[in-house]
Amino acid sequence: MIALACDHTGLDLKREIAGMLDEMGLEWKDFGTFEPVSCDYPLYGYRAAKAVADGECDRGILICGTGIGIGIAASKVKGTRVCTCSDVYSAELSKRHNNSNILTMGARVVGVDLAKMIARHWLTAEFEGGRHQRRVDMITAIEEGAFSC
Repeated sequence: MIALACDHTGLDLKREIAGMLDEMGLEWKDFGTFEPVSCDYPLYGYRAAKAVADGECDRGILICGTGIGIGIAASKVKGTRVCTCSDVYSAELSKRHNNSNILTMGARVVGVDLAKMIARHWLTAEFEGGRHQRRVDMITAIEEGAFSC
């Protein structure tokens, strides 16, 4: 299950992504917002990120104006590995190398077609493990306060 969330600037793009997920046969859950009225992205970013961290959803796609604010908010939830992407290459490698579980994008940064390409590549990429697992484990240790240099 994919967690979807956005602020007011990302509402139209979120709907487009939801349609793409339907076409791909992927289940999704919408954590808001649902109205094109100015709202606070941390609320929606948190709700979706919490669902991913708690295992209610496997991954998340979150959208705000730049993708940055909602990504910062989501990254504060323990257990998330958030990538903010505006290109296909970064999105794909964020999954292959960093095992990212939340993708954020900016509705004011990427158009609909590019956003769908980014999301599709991110959703279909597989984590490569190996040397990358060691690094993801280090990131987790930092998050747990158990990392030292």
